[in-house]
Amino acid sequence: MISDNIKRLRENMGLSQAALARKLGVTRASVNAWEMELSSPTAAYLVEMAQLFHTTTDDILGLATEEQISLRGMSEQEKRLIYNLVDYISERNRP
Repeated sequence: MISDNIKRLRENMGLSQAALARKLGVTRASVNAWEMELSSPTAAYLVEMAQLFHTTTDDILGLATEEQISLRGMSEQEKRLIYNLVDYISERNRP
C-alpha cells in the first residue's frame, strides 16, 4: 500500500512527518493524510519522494517486485565494482 511504503521509506531515512513535509513543501497534515490513507500524493509528489528516497515511483506505489540500487552519480569504475559484486554473489547462490 502506498501509505505503508511512504511511512517505511520516511522512517528508513530517519525523517519525521514534519521533516518530510518541509522537504516536499507540503504540510505535515498532508504527509499524515498520505500515511493514514485519507488522501494520496499527486504524481509530482510521488516523483519528488522517489528522488528523495533514492527509489522508484513503482516502489512507492507497491508495484516493484525486486529491490533496486540507484547507480546515479557513480563513476563507471564504481558501477563496474557493483556489477562484479552482484555477479559474484549470484554465482555463490547458485545450486
